[in-house]
Amino acid sequence: MKFRSSIVLAACAAALAAAPAWAQFKPTKPVEFIVHTGPGGGADVLARFIAQTIEKENLAPVRFQVNNKSGGGGLTAMAYVAEKKGDTHAIAVFTGNWLTNPLVRKEAKFTVKDLTPVARLVLEPALIAVKADSPFKTLKDFLDEAKKNPKTLKQSGGSQTSRDNVVRQLLMKETGADWAYISFPGGGERIAALLGGHVNMMVVEPQEAGEHIKAGNMRVIAAVTDKRLAGFPNVPTIKEAGYDIPVVPQVRGILMPPGVSPDVVAYYEDLFLRLSKTPTWKKYLEEQQFEDGYMKSAELAKFFSTFSDQMRGILKEAGIKVLR
Repeated sequence: MKFRSSIVLAACAAALAAAPAWAQFKPTKPVEFIVHTGPGGGADVLARFIAQTIEKENLAPVRFQVNNKSGGGGLTAMAYVAEKKGDTHAIAVFTGNWLTNPLVRKEAKFTVKDLTPVARLVLEPALIAVKADSPFKTLKDFLDEAKKNPKTLKQSGGSQTSRDNVVRQLLMKETGADWAYISFPGGGERIAALLGGHVNMMVVEPQEAGEHIKAGNMRVIAAVTDKRLAGFPNVPTIKEAGYDIPVVPQVRGILMPPGVSPDVVAYYEDLFLRLSKTPTWKKYLEEQQFEDGYMKSAELAKFFSTFSDQMRGILKEAGIKVLR
């Protein structure tokens, strides 16, 4: 009997050793899903879709509940996540703002290096859009007017270091045109400002503007991409429109608070890998014109360094002072 017990114990030990690391941790209560934008912003829309898909596909034993922590161009949410040190039931959607804002903002207390990388999910294109009844049929139309009458046109956008404003700065430097930039805390407000006629143009992700474009409320005049998007075959890239500026990247993925153990990271890393393989997710990427950018934790940490270096160069070229 003793011999048989020893065999059973040895077999159990071997099975545990062979089990994936994430099997050692599973969330036991709802997971707080932190977003730095208000409702309707790109990160908010993505987080809510992820939460719904995790539940629909039964990928986790608990629900994921979105918590909007808008303000400070992502710095408010970043500080909130950083201060939840060791919290195994909190994750956040990061975007390029989480890397660029600390580069230029003195008040930034934290950077992504203070947080725990989990997974990169998508790379996003951007569209330059105007209201459907705008007199500007092309990007050249808009820029010519902004050059002829400086400061009279307006663009809605996010923080000063968001892709929205970086694209603006690069275009102004390239063309000599000049127009105002109005910051809003959420994507919904930025879009409402355009549709309400309070601003003349915006740089927006297809995900945020998709419904309005389909409904005919917006006209897309250029794509901030290297090649034309399948969903907008008649829309020229920014270079095809005649403007040779860098294609500013946008990235979205998942971070956690500092001080969580490797098995916790491994669980969430695996969760998002399984999410990325579902038909629901693949269909979503196709519909939103996203590129599958899945990257594991270790690779993501290296990517942060490369991306930050790239953005330092782009920000400097755009005339924005870099502090870090």
